[in-house]
Amino acid sequence: MAKEILVVVSKVKEYVKEKGLQTSETAVEALSDAVKELLDKAAERAKDNGRQTIKDRDI
Repeated sequence: MAKEILVVVSKVKEYVKEKGLQTSETAVEALSDAVKELLDKAAERAKDNGRQTIKDRDI
């Protein structure tokens, strides 16, 4: 089963292409994993502060 990707692949590739580089599929997966980890930590911070909303300060 394929991993769920949380980033817009076309936007990532476009951004990287503007830097004069190419993007591998594994780079997109790694970026998505990093986003998941960031969101998990932010969710814990929000819960610890008694909120149901992730705010910029949680990230």
